[in-house]
Amino acid sequence: MDLNELLAIAEHENAMRRSICIRCCTALGCQSAGSLSLKQRLEEAVAEVDRTDIEVMGVGCMGLCGHGPLVRVDPEGTLYEHVRAADAPSIVAALDGGEATAPKGDPHHPFFTLQKRIVLENSGIIDPERIESYIAAGGYQALYHALHEMTPAEVIDAVTRSGLRGRGGAGYPTGLKWATVAKSHGDRKYVVCNADEGDPGAFMDRSIIESDPHKVLEGMAIAAYAVGADQGYVYVRAEYPLAIQRLQRAIAQARRHGLLGAQIFDSGFTFRIDIRVGAGAFVCGEETALMASIEGRRGQPRPRPPYPAESGLWGRPTLINNVETFANIPPIIRNGAEWFAAIGAETSKGTKVFALTGKIRHTGLIEVPMGVTLRQIVEEMGGGVPDGRVKAVQTGGPSGGCIPAALLDTPVDYESLQRVGSIMGSGGMVVMDDATNMVDVAHFYMEFCKDESCGKCIPCRAGTAQMLHMLDLIRAGQATAADLEQLEQLCVMVKETSLCGLGQSAPNPVLSTMKYFRQEYETLLADRGRTGETMDG
Repeated sequence: MDLNELLAIAEHENAMRRSICIRCCTALGCQSAGSLSLKQRLEEAVAEVDRTDIEVMGVGCMGLCGHGPLVRVDPEGTLYEHVRAADAPSIVAALDGGEATAPKGDPHHPFFTLQKRIVLENSGIIDPERIESYIAAGGYQALYHALHEMTPAEVIDAVTRSGLRGRGGAGYPTGLKWATVAKSHGDRKYVVCNADEGDPGAFMDRSIIESDPHKVLEGMAIAAYAVGADQGYVYVRAEYPLAIQRLQRAIAQARRHGLLGAQIFDSGFTFRIDIRVGAGAFVCGEETALMASIEGRRGQPRPRPPYPAESGLWGRPTLINNVETFANIPPIIRNGAEWFAAIGAETSKGTKVFALTGKIRHTGLIEVPMGVTLRQIVEEMGGGVPDGRVKAVQTGGPSGGCIPAALLDTPVDYESLQRVGSIMGSGGMVVMDDATNMVDVAHFYMEFCKDESCGKCIPCRAGTAQMLHMLDLIRAGQATAADLEQLEQLCVMVKETSLCGLGQSAPNPVLSTMKYFRQEYETLLADRGRTGETMDG
């Protein structure tokens, strides 16, 4: 395929568009609420009225997941929420002046208007199961531009100047990682997409793949060209069947069109992508454990150095980024590094996708510029807590911390979240109300980390188990003030001596809740009136 063929596909796809498009969300969450039967009924309703100017399109996540299934009618932008299959005829009739039985949503609500969509620019708009739909939205033009108008070094320089940092959680500069892999010597190099999203309450990567799989593939291909790789892997957890299905279809379509495989765009660049399905071990989100799993070994981390950039898959240089990081690449190449660098905060450029969940009115998937405050996200976009007040916001999943309501004006960027005892993580954001027991929250996350520990290193294997035991005793009123100090000391030890990120970050929910909500721990101690004995006693 050459550029003219790509543009011809886009032109044909756009020419075939009807004047009215009824977009029905077919992401996994909406499917579970009946969106597939809804889409079928919409198609039947359109056929019944014999309107050739209307098309029904299945699309990815529209964002407002808690109000699904969602339907949007374009070009006027009418949004319907909680739509049932029985509402389909009335939605079609409303196009001729009738009244739809489905409740209308507000597309001008801050949930939508405060977003800046870069990664999610196509989500809820294109058909994720048709490559032509992605190409019509400008897809794969960035890859062509990189292959024919930029050198690998220029691609890396653009990513570096953009200020993009890894969206998997650590926030490592993406351009620096790419440059390290490019400079590493090896007879072969690999590019790996980490789609092993395992944080409770997180569904960012799953939704991106379900909604716009070709964008991730294009980002991986650009990265492979930049670092000199010819083989890529997407490591995705088995609990994401729809994401896997759409990814498989996207890879097959890209191969058929010559956008993956040999001599892409009639260049000397060859790149293939395969899928590896993980069994659901949380620790496999850690890059060295992930690579071990791809190689067919038990998913356990290893000490670093050597880092994957120098010695990764099968001992060869390997670039590992997560789904959202790769999805940022095509827009950066298409619009320029300066465009991306102008968005966000001083040290955290661009946007961040969050899964907004918990005790909040509007749950769903959002993408906001770095530097917005937690208050803007929780109170304006999320609509606040339905009954009661916000007590805390937990960011970063089991690796993050609980931020109290008093700190809701904290900007959402890497350094600001770290200063208050949490992390950005991959993008989970759980809102808790004033009825939430924070000791129970710490116990929940510690139980998760203990169960997911691979057991390779003693600090994590034994430390998480002991921390969970101590929390059990605290909740049962069988601990003393001295035991709280012992728990804090154990948290610090596990944090500083564990082998990988799972153990190093496992104490964060405990430490943050003890810092900001210590009275809840002390109340449990005082209720039993015990002041002298320790847990060991």
